[in-house]
Amino acid sequence: MNEHLDAFDGDVLDLIVPGTLDAIRVDRVIAMLTGLSRSEATTLVNEGSVSIDDKVVRKGSVVLEEGQHLVAVLPAPDTGVVEPDASVMVDVVLDDEDFAVVNKAAGQVVHPGAGQRTGTLVAGLLARYPQLRDLSDEGLSDPFRPGIVHRLDKGTSGVLVVAKTPEGLVSLRDQLATRSMERTYLGLVEGHVPEERGVVDAPIGRSARNPTLMAVRGDGRPARTGYEVLARLEKPHAVTLLRLSLDTGRTHQIRVHMSTIGHPVVNDPRYGHRRDRRLDDERFWLHSRTLAFEHPRTGERVVAGASLPVDLASLVPGWEGA
Repeated sequence: MNEHLDAFDGDVLDLIVPGTLDAIRVDRVIAMLTGLSRSEATTLVNEGSVSIDDKVVRKGSVVLEEGQHLVAVLPAPDTGVVEPDASVMVDVVLDDEDFAVVNKAAGQVVHPGAGQRTGTLVAGLLARYPQLRDLSDEGLSDPFRPGIVHRLDKGTSGVLVVAKTPEGLVSLRDQLATRSMERTYLGLVEGHVPEERGVVDAPIGRSARNPTLMAVRGDGRPARTGYEVLARLEKPHAVTLLRLSLDTGRTHQIRVHMSTIGHPVVNDPRYGHRRDRRLDDERFWLHSRTLAFEHPRTGERVVAGASLPVDLASLVPGWEGA
């Protein structure tokens, strides 16, 4: 079943059911694809962590049909350690004694989860920076996420910062929490956004209708996303290129906020309003463009970025260096 491993995004299985899985029980499919035991998969279903076509299912005996949208929030691994893997590509944009800024590739999972335990960015980072293990050994980091300050979804490309020392970790986490770390993204969204710039200020929490998704909720955590129109394009259909800024960092924040205002990120399989509309069958269209933060020791402002990767740049001619 390795052909379905691209459906994993850390601790989430997100899959359009292929013909090879048609007429198979949902608990069996989850067990086959994730490596969980059949009883563990059944428990996952019973707990309401699995949905089919945006509806929670609570019986493992439910039979899947080709074309259905299966989503499952998987349990995090609770034993073992991440083994360094020098074969994992780590594109370092900026290397410092206290941190490294890396350019994550689309399709790369940041840290291990039940759906993917090997080949993650963390494994590559440990091979390059063995001192990251000290952060988890000292109890400063989760052993599966040593040095990870923030993460990007599997489908999102671009820059993220990784702490290499206790001082770097404490400082960068504090800057993230106090919102002094600046993060900008480039995103292509469905339709033409009418206003030149705006802010979506709407709290985000776990969806009450589907706990495998996030949603705008009155009792959610505060979330603010700013956006600015860079270009409105007509081909192959109406889309808008945005520069987006995060004042907060909630799970799937940009994806939820853009979907909420009627302009989901192009090719977003989870929050898109038009799952049958794909842009040249290309990947999820969101890129972490720049990071800005204070150096943990000197206090100087550090700015790092990554240009649009070729696959995204080809879809917005003239914006290769955006």
